[in-house]
Amino acid sequence: MPVKFVKETAKNPRNSLKYLLKTLKPFRLTIIVAITFAILSTILALLSPKILGDMTNSAVASISETGKLNLAPIKTSAIQLIVIYLVSGLLGYLQSYLLGKMTAYYTKSLRTKIIEKIMKLPVSYFDKVQFGDTLSILSNDVDVLAGSLSEELVQIITNLTTILGCVIMMVVISARLALVAIVVVPIVALSVSKITRRAQKHFVSSRTVLGKLNSHIEEDYSGQLIIKSNSHADASIREFSKVNEKLYDDSWKAQFLSSLAFPFVHFFTNLGYIAICVIGGNLVLSGKLLIGNIQAFIQYLSKFNHPLSNLSQIVATIQQTLAAVERVEKFLAEPEETPDPEPSRKLETIKGEVEFHDVCFSYDKEKPIIKHFSAKIAPGSQVAIVGPTGAGKTTLINLLMRFYDPDSGYITIDGVPTREMKRSDVRNIFGMVLQDTWLFSGTVRENLAYGNPNATLAEIKSSAKSAGIDHIIESMKHAYKAKISEDSDNISAGEKQLLTITRAMIKDSPMMILDEATSNVDTRAEQLIQESFNKLTKNRTSFIIAHRLSTIRNADLILVLKDGNIVEQGNHDELIKKNGFYAELYNSQFAETA
Repeated sequence: MPVKFVKETAKNPRNSLKYLLKTLKPFRLTIIVAITFAILSTILALLSPKILGDMTNSAVASISETGKLNLAPIKTSAIQLIVIYLVSGLLGYLQSYLLGKMTAYYTKSLRTKIIEKIMKLPVSYFDKVQFGDTLSILSNDVDVLAGSLSEELVQIITNLTTILGCVIMMVVISARLALVAIVVVPIVALSVSKITRRAQKHFVSSRTVLGKLNSHIEEDYSGQLIIKSNSHADASIREFSKVNEKLYDDSWKAQFLSSLAFPFVHFFTNLGYIAICVIGGNLVLSGKLLIGNIQAFIQYLSKFNHPLSNLSQIVATIQQTLAAVERVEKFLAEPEETPDPEPSRKLETIKGEVEFHDVCFSYDKEKPIIKHFSAKIAPGSQVAIVGPTGAGKTTLINLLMRFYDPDSGYITIDGVPTREMKRSDVRNIFGMVLQDTWLFSGTVRENLAYGNPNATLAEIKSSAKSAGIDHIIESMKHAYKAKISEDSDNISAGEKQLLTITRAMIKDSPMMILDEATSNVDTRAEQLIQESFNKLTKNRTSFIIAHRLSTIRNADLILVLKDGNIVEQGNHDELIKKNGFYAELYNSQFAETA
């Protein structure tokens, strides 16, 4: 699929800055103390050039007057310098410690907010947003914020303090020289401003493209079997190269433009040095300025120019930070699942009667999927839902589980509308086995007891035997304590499916949903699973979605869907006798098997 790129720019950097400051409110005392320490440390450091200049003036004066060097005032100044350096260093250490600890806590809480947000997002969000985009926010953007808080915040404060302090000290030494030194500042500021504005759009675009790159890598990594089996490697590399090339283009332009500010600053500050040396030398020769003052002034000029260079780099970093803040803010502002009703209704005893009341639903309002769907399911029934791809089978399950809510109409369980119940209460009613297996990194026992953490080992083993996987688990090293890798690549697809089926059995829910639950197992395993399902679903309402119609021949009720409508319903024998759409589907599969 061709990759399309949209160049994003920060829509409102001011709002992003306000949002960042708002999230930092709980840490304002720590930040104020740290900034105070940073300012005091910088001010103390600014005293050293003046003291060194005075030491030089004292030495020159003593030699001129007596022909000998008087060390007494120099020793006193040296002690002052040592004390200043020690106190300044201690204050710098304290502010680094405070900000470092605050930053670590802030990023930890921010990641927690993001994870909590993920848990509150509706299923529709995950259907439309790529995994890599969210991963990029959770890792890359939060890391950018962490770096900015721990480093750039102090840099901004200390650089601004240094610039202001240097200007004051240079004016005190010589207003004429100070004017020459400061006159280059507007030129530098204008140049840097134009450069950073051009760099900003590339920084924002590069972060967007990075999310696309992460998604592509994740898809390529997890889909290697499909890629190789379809000889799609070259095409996949070409698609990846497009994304990678775009990231390369934005990254080097952003870095180049942001680093371009330094040569401008360097050039104009060197012109300032030349002017200071020429004018300052004349002032010394005319006796209007002492040599030690020129020494101190040049040191202040160096300290003045250095933060100017730093600020030009920091401005680019701020642009990155605001872009990251914007993405985090946008993610945390994503619409969440609508709140559960208050007060809500809860079923104490579940019989299992389910009814769809004229349900209509569409993912895209212009393309309805379910149209005026009505059906009544008796308690304890085994209901099979069949139909061609796109008929709305899985959508019905999504509505039943309240992953989505109907556009109109409603669903009841034992006469109670599910929209009047908490989503968690609705979902706890059902055990669920999906076609796409999901196991997490941990032991076999932990995976099987995921829906019922209090299950005993005996109960787990009993369910595993019913699913026909106990002998496979026992053959593993460490058996039920065996580790399943992060990607579950140390067990086969069929074994994964059997484990997820066992997990549903152990949850022991009042009702069951099986969505293509036997699609990844062989015929023998399917027979074992079918037997265990018959035991599991006895006297329990269960919904089974299956393309392999041979697996649902014994269902109490078969709902045949076509284009979002029930076109037929009944048991297998009744539907075959009708010789309608179901019979057509069934006979076509029988012919394929033959």
